Amino acid sequence: MSSQTVLPIDRNSVADLSASRSEPSWMTELRLKALELAGSLELPKLEKTRIDRWNLTSYGTYKAPARLQGAGALPEAAKLLLGDSGETTNLLVQRNSGIVWSELSGELAEQGVIFTDLETALKEHGDLVQKHFMTVVKADENRLTALHAALWNGGVFLYVPKNVEVKVPLQAIFIADDAEATFAPHVLIIAESNSSVVYVDNYISEDGKEFVHNGIVEVVAKAGANVQFASVHDLGKGSTGITYRRAVTDNDARIEWIIGELNSGNAMADTSTLLKGNGSSSDAKVISVGKSDQKLNLTTRAVHFGKSTPSDMITRAVMQDEATAIINGITKIEKGATGANGEQTERVLMLSPRARGDANPMLLIDEDDVKAGHAASVGQVNPEHMHYLMSRGITRTEAHKLVVYGFLAPVISEIPLENVQKQLQALVERKLGQ
Repeated sequence: MSSQTVLPIDRNSVADLSASRSEPSWMTELRLKALELAGSLELPKLEKTRIDRWNLTSYGTYKAPARLQGAGALPEAAKLLLGDSGETTNLLVQRNSGIVWSELSGELAEQGVIFTDLETALKEHGDLVQKHFMTVVKADENRLTALHAALWNGGVFLYVPKNVEVKVPLQAIFIADDAEATFAPHVLIIAESNSSVVYVDNYISEDGKEFVHNGIVEVVAKAGANVQFASVHDLGKGSTGITYRRAVTDNDARIEWIIGELNSGNAMADTSTLLKGNGSSSDAKVISVGKSDQKLNLTTRAVHFGKSTPSDMITRAVMQDEATAIINGITKIEKGATGANGEQTERVLMLSPRARGDANPMLLIDEDDVKAGHAASVGQVNPEHMHYLMSRGITRTEAHKLVVYGFLAPVISEIPLENVQKQLQALVERKLGQ
């Protein structure tokens, strides 16, 4: 198989790109090795999805953006997400291939918190980055992870020192408005022992721009750390969204995922937690709304290694028109993970007879002393619910909206920033109302 000919960049271009950023030699070597892997590895095998038929070639080229001189120059899309306050402290903004805005409060900086773009972190905190980069998600997993390792740009580096509690959410906004620019941000979060942090990000693009978003999130939660991670993806029609999110939790650490998959193009997302430490826990809530002829493949996964490790996963998807959603929930309990408790629920609501939804719960258990359960359903709006609402004077249209919003409410209500919660609600209304 001659895979090298389909790769979006060659070895010399990768080396030149790394040199232009003055990256350390280890990163250059990592990029080049990853590109070599991408030429030999296969695409990921997705349940009931032919990802090889998607647009996976429109990566564009790296374009270094200019840093903004003031908050007033922020893109309008970013200003809308910031709400009425317009607060730009504790905020990163990436536009296409790189960061254009980065600001951390002096108070957090004095506590040792690092919140900057990954390119800057490579220069100023190289040892920390090298220790953790592409260790949670490995470059050699498949062709897409290898390409990400070779092409990543911009991104976020968040480091919270031991015993530090970050009491305000940290926010990142990723905007793709140039289809010819590579858009492959990497988010790396390291929470040291007994620390806590809330991180929120948004991904935005306009309809009609054909490009590939190939992003990876890595979260390292040390003993007793608590990380809340919220993300809303709203990439427009023409986009292809590829996202791997993965956390590793040490003893008594906790990760909470709150995910809104609201892209308008084809999208694949894999949100996983590796519960390595005893007493560590994971909670994942995911919603998705599909329309037109979208193809969505969403996987939520918890792998239990440690003892007494609870995990909970809830995924809710609403499909309309001819959209297709493959929803996978995977609970894997390894041998020796006694006292583990894995629960999962996948529900798909179809608003059109042409829409398709598959809910695939999987329990893979290699230990006896555990608890595990799952629930899954695929169906249309319950006519009894509609009748109940309409009998109280509510119109059919409004009753329909209330049923759908109630279906998605368990995730929307968990978003930790009020303005982002409102934005997610507005996105859902927009997708359902068009």
